[in-house]
Amino acid sequence: MMKRIGLKVAYDGTDFAGYQIQPNERTVQGELESVLKNIHKGMSIRVTASGRTDTGVHARGQIVHFDTSLSFPVDRWPIALNSQLPADICVLEAADVPADFHARYSAKTKEYRYRVLTSAQADVFRRNYTYHVRYPLDVEAMQRAAVQLLGTHDFSSFCAAKAEVEDKVRTIEDVALWREGDELIFSIRGNGFLYNMVRIIVGTLLEIGAGKRSAEEVAKILAARSREAAGKTAPGHGLILWSVEYDEWQAGK
Repeated sequence: MMKRIGLKVAYDGTDFAGYQIQPNERTVQGELESVLKNIHKGMSIRVTASGRTDTGVHARGQIVHFDTSLSFPVDRWPIALNSQLPADICVLEAADVPADFHARYSAKTKEYRYRVLTSAQADVFRRNYTYHVRYPLDVEAMQRAAVQLLGTHDFSSFCAAKAEVEDKVRTIEDVALWREGDELIFSIRGNGFLYNMVRIIVGTLLEIGAGKRSAEEVAKILAARSREAAGKTAPGHGLILWSVEYDEWQAGK
């Protein structure tokens, strides 16, 4: 009898060409499916994630699901998988989920965080996890700009031009930024995100913080519905998929 298993997965995206399987590339999905194939004695197992992360992007709370006929106790799945997974992927939790649970389509909200290092000198130990910005930032101006993103909008201006999705309306439930030591942390939570949306939002807010744009420009950028209206795309290595929330399963929190 087949049953569906949900996993909460963390990974360091530094040495991956993103989450999704690609030919001749090391990917998170590829590593997960390879180990599951071993556990299932050579049977291919498809893993579905809440969303794809790009090259260098990290995850603290990626959610995936797969179907299995094995009768493992659910709390054994993290042990079985982690014993074979590489050190830069860790299964944090597993749960039996309903047959109609879908890691992507059942998700209610997602939270991404972005780390910006604001020290005068670079930190070699954080270079893969923070975007180093040497210039002063006006955090209050960035906060005034960020609140204008709250609510339901057409986020075409904050989407990569090559994205093929037609409906670019999304709802942002919360945007926050705060300092932790010499880092500036951005948190963005919403019902879904377009390709590069969080990184473009961060890049635009950083331009506002640097005085290259005014905080009041955000409304105009949204109204333009053009990628050219927004700021640069912040690098992927500062981004973390922080959490995914569901009605059916609370592990995504």
